[in-house]
Amino acid sequence: MNAVESLKYFIPELILLGGAFAALTLDFFTKQKKLVGEFSLLVIVLVLGLIKTPAQPLPLFFGLFHLDAFAHFFRYLALGAVGVTILISLGYSPLEKRYAGEFYGLFLFMAFALILVAAANNLLMIFLAIEFVSLLSYLLVGFLKNDPKSKEAAVKYLLFGSVCSGIMLYGMSLLYGTSGSLELLVVGNALFYAPFKPLAITAILFFFAGLGFKISMAPFHMWTPDVYEGAPTPVTAFLSVAPKALGFAVFTRVLATAFGHLTDVWSPVLVILSILTMTIGNITAVSQSNIKRFLAYSSIAQAGYILMGLAVFSLLGRDAVLIYLLVYLLTNLGAFTVVLFVEGETQSNSLDAYAGLSQRSPIAAAMFTVFLLSLAGLPPLAGFIGKYYVFAAAIGGKFVMLAIFAAVNSVIAAYYYFRIIRLMYLAPATGPAFLSPSKTLTAALWVLFLSVLALGIFPGFFITRILG
Repeated sequence: MNAVESLKYFIPELILLGGAFAALTLDFFTKQKKLVGEFSLLVIVLVLGLIKTPAQPLPLFFGLFHLDAFAHFFRYLALGAVGVTILISLGYSPLEKRYAGEFYGLFLFMAFALILVAAANNLLMIFLAIEFVSLLSYLLVGFLKNDPKSKEAAVKYLLFGSVCSGIMLYGMSLLYGTSGSLELLVVGNALFYAPFKPLAITAILFFFAGLGFKISMAPFHMWTPDVYEGAPTPVTAFLSVAPKALGFAVFTRVLATAFGHLTDVWSPVLVILSILTMTIGNITAVSQSNIKRFLAYSSIAQAGYILMGLAVFSLLGRDAVLIYLLVYLLTNLGAFTVVLFVEGETQSNSLDAYAGLSQRSPIAAAMFTVFLLSLAGLPPLAGFIGKYYVFAAAIGGKFVMLAIFAAVNSVIAAYYYFRIIRLMYLAPATGPAFLSPSKTLTAALWVLFLSVLALGIFPGFFITRILG
């Protein structure tokens, strides 16, 4: 489909892009920067109302993008993550009023970039879309330019990300040199022949390095705790879910389209990386004393569980990845929203700030407990549904050893999640009762809290809509 014909299917994205420029323009004409945030939120809601499930896969812009049910799922995921992040950012006090408008505008650009990542079906477009997301991420991480930790986190993120992007680009160049094309399907057909198998294996490993950085996969996870700790808390919440989810989207599309006939090569590698990722994340999380670093290592472990679905690479495995990503987005955003609230009240991200939280803010403590138990995968919460599907995929694919390692890691994870719950309910309070959270923070908390409960209690209703 040519560019002109493609535009009518790209109207929501064009509105999103126009809204991003409009937000930056509005920033020049208003001193009430909160209006820019509210405008950005309205743009997200408008775009969510306009997007429609395609009746059949559509190759847009000469096949550079592929709009199918898979990409459509991630459109909703990206827009939802950005919308919630903007909502919780509206009351974030460290944002300087002078620059807050730019902050919201960047998030609209981020939503547009994430949608491009989900739909990209061409090596060049995949790289450009991922780099678009990366550049915006570097800016958002270092947005608090007077905060030394924020600046340090942005530099570390930039340096590590640049190296991993270069490695991935080199792998893409090998694929292009072999196949003479940037189209994933053509690349996959070219690599089907035996003489190109060693080159394909090398290219796969380079892809794993580049995308492994995005999803916090071991051994490319080292940036995660430092960046999560130094970034503004709403940005940390966002980075822990949205770019990671879209990294898995690219992973899935590339493996299915270009390397689908080489599962015997990359599946065992993913099994090892899955075990390594969840084990490093869970074991290291036990010793953390900063809540943002704690959740950073938790997110690394969660990436290991999601990798189980990719390693199996069956239809159930793919479905498990999609379900787990939705569950993880709702749960982790909810956990970070509570962190944002506690941080605003105590000016601290130490675990000690959560001592006696049940006395200082009973509702926040109850919600945080639900989010932590969901991350641990306990019923009847959404996290249990995600864990159930990845375990079912592993056992159904006869990856029994992978399932055993995942079960052991789940026990370790339960220990450190319950450690926070014990602190909130059994340790004495360290200060007076908290004030009520802002209206926007309250709205975000209740939406995420009820979503985690609803998805756990009525999974069938949601799963049939997720999987079509």
